[in-house]
Amino acid sequence: MTQQRAQIFLDSNRTIAEISPLLFGGFAEHMGRCIYEGVYDPKSKHADENGLRRDVLDALRAQGYTTIRYPGGNFLSGYNWLDGVGPKEMRPRRRELAWQSIETNQFGTNEFMLFCRAINAEPMLGVNMGTGTIQSACDLVDYCNTPSGTYWSDLRAKHGFPEPHKVKYWCVGNEMDGPWQMGHLEAHEYGAKAREAAKLMKWMDPSIKTVLCGSSNDQMPTYPEWDRVALEEAWEHMDYLSMHYYAGNRENDTPSFLASAVQFEQFVDTLEGVLRYVKAKKRSKHDIYLSWDEWQVWYKGDPLQGNWTEAPHLAEEMYNLEDALVVGQWLNVFLRKSHVLKIACVAQIVNVISWLHTRGDELLKHPSFYVFQLVSNYARGQALDVLVKAPRVETKKYGDVPVLDVSASHDEATGQGAIFIVNRSLSESVVTDFVWQDGRNPTVCEAWQLAGDDPKALNTWENPNHLVAKPIAPPRVSDGRATIQLPPLSFTALRLSPR
Repeated sequence: MTQQRAQIFLDSNRTIAEISPLLFGGFAEHMGRCIYEGVYDPKSKHADENGLRRDVLDALRAQGYTTIRYPGGNFLSGYNWLDGVGPKEMRPRRRELAWQSIETNQFGTNEFMLFCRAINAEPMLGVNMGTGTIQSACDLVDYCNTPSGTYWSDLRAKHGFPEPHKVKYWCVGNEMDGPWQMGHLEAHEYGAKAREAAKLMKWMDPSIKTVLCGSSNDQMPTYPEWDRVALEEAWEHMDYLSMHYYAGNRENDTPSFLASAVQFEQFVDTLEGVLRYVKAKKRSKHDIYLSWDEWQVWYKGDPLQGNWTEAPHLAEEMYNLEDALVVGQWLNVFLRKSHVLKIACVAQIVNVISWLHTRGDELLKHPSFYVFQLVSNYARGQALDVLVKAPRVETKKYGDVPVLDVSASHDEATGQGAIFIVNRSLSESVVTDFVWQDGRNPTVCEAWQLAGDDPKALNTWENPNHLVAKPIAPPRVSDGRATIQLPPLSFTALRLSPR
């Protein structure tokens, strides 16, 4: 193992934007075992009075999720929300076409609200823009948010929820650019339907915020034209543009995979450019921000069709160290792009493309779990514009990139701060000097690190704690300077407090 040297310059006056708490959200879809045998499992010994698994709830609380997007996903485009409310014995069993599974509808809108309350997360509901109508979207807002005195609000009360759910964030459809989507529309068709749906929804409750479907990924042949056209149709009625992206290492090119932040930033930059263009073209004073409401590593090829069974095992990826380091970079990008990126939801929160797995009454946490937990719990206040001087590593896909990927935060009100660092080198440790350029001399009160020597290493049911974030000795700050040695293949989180 060889050693390199780097410098990280920090200045609390050099800020990017306020870090939106909603960047640390999750996504729960009626797919595979995310809901049934994941979030909701009345037969489990861990089940609470609402059928929710206490061990899963504890793990989700520990991660600090701030919002949960629901109920899909591809599932959304064929979902009638009325199937999932009312007496459970009256709810229909249906063939679910997106994932070719049997949907029992034992978990629906009201159960989701109980779940969100249990983990103290803001609900983010989707309305069906595939087989659904603009009226059904408006009715769901009425059902959830009207206090009382209407057919739909009184029906909610009859179902046992007299108080409104007060759902603020609404996704107007899901991935409607995709031919795989039930009720797929062309951009102008979708933009017009979404505009009319959002118009009705906001007439019903003017306090809500709406999310327009953007491109499903940056490889779509219609990207980013889809985003432009849909935005031009619906601009004044929308508050966010959705973006989805799944990363992978199909070529087994670990150096390039560990430089994925380059791709993530380009994706944000392109869509930010589209937002600026449409706002200027429409001479609008209204702003729309980005909602990265599906993101995750997903490429290992698990089955995606359930053969008409209940809660089939679909897309249950086992995540390794290199996956966790990519997650760390993703979160760094969220902070670095916090001026335009305001919502993000990792897909998904349990079992399905998730770093949390259940098996019977057991629970397994993958390495990425700890990376997300550290950033979501430590990143507060303003994102800092960090200057990094570091050696560069060569990649096939992105050319040469800095060996370190860094983000930082500072909360002016409390003086607290945090620094998050990925060393993407496979073999070289990096001695890193911190320099506070604003005259501060903080204390590093906590330091945590996830590291290993094999990028393919993972946690298993037999060895569940092989890769976890471990406390390390915090570097001592003297005269506004400190030094730390970062091992290869590592994620490091430092929590700062005023001296």
